[in-house]
Amino acid sequence: MDPQPTAGAVTDPSSTRPGEPVPPGEPVLHPDETSGQDSTTRADAAGPPHAPAWPRGGPATPPHAPAWPGGGPVPPGGPLPPPARSLARRLLAPVATLAGVAAAFAYVGTVDPNEPGHYPVCPLLRFTGVYCPGCGGLRSAHAFVHGDLPTALGANALAVVGYGLFGALMALWLIRVLRGVPMRLAISPVWWWGIGAVLALFTLVRNLPFGSALAP
Repeated sequence: MDPQPTAGAVTDPSSTRPGEPVPPGEPVLHPDETSGQDSTTRADAAGPPHAPAWPRGGPATPPHAPAWPGGGPVPPGGPLPPPARSLARRLLAPVATLAGVAAAFAYVGTVDPNEPGHYPVCPLLRFTGVYCPGCGGLRSAHAFVHGDLPTALGANALAVVGYGLFGALMALWLIRVLRGVPMRLAISPVWWWGIGAVLALFTLVRNLPFGSALAP
C-alpha cells in the first residue's frame, strides 16, 4: 500500500509535465547525482500566480493602461502635448473675421443708405412706425466710415458703442493669438439679460418724445 503524501512532502519534478507551473509555496526537490544531497528552490520565485507574464518574462501590460494609436503603452511621464499650431493658422480666424467686417463696412460706406432704393426698409418701422434697436444702423455705419462721428451717434448711438466693443474684442483676440493663448469667450446668462435690458430701454427711450435725439 503506497504511503499518502503529507503536508510537508516535496514534489518530484518528474511528476509534473514540462512547462507546467509548480503551485506557489511548495518546494521542488532536485536530486544531486554527485553528492547525494538535495537542493530546493521555491516555485514562487517566478512571481505571484495572479500576475500574467509574456513569453519572454516580465509582467504583462494591465488592460486599463493607455496606449498610443499605433499600439504599446504610453511612455513614462504621460502623453506628449499636441503640437502647437503655426502662427499663420492661429491668425486665420481673427483675420478672416476682420476681413468680413471690413468688407461689409466698405460696402455700406460706398453705397449710401441715405438714398432710397439701396437697402430694404425695417419691417417694424414700416408697419408700426416704431423704431427698433437697429434702425439707423446703416446710416450710422456710413457716417462712421467717413469719419463723421456726431452723425453716426445721431443715427444710432448704440451701434457706435457696438463698434467700439467689437474693436476692443478684436484687439484682445489678436494679442492672445500672437502670445499663443487660446481665445475663449463665455458670456454668463446674467450678461445676456443685461444686454437684452439695454436694448429694450434704448428702444423705449428713442420712441418717446424726450428721447427724440436717439431717433434716426
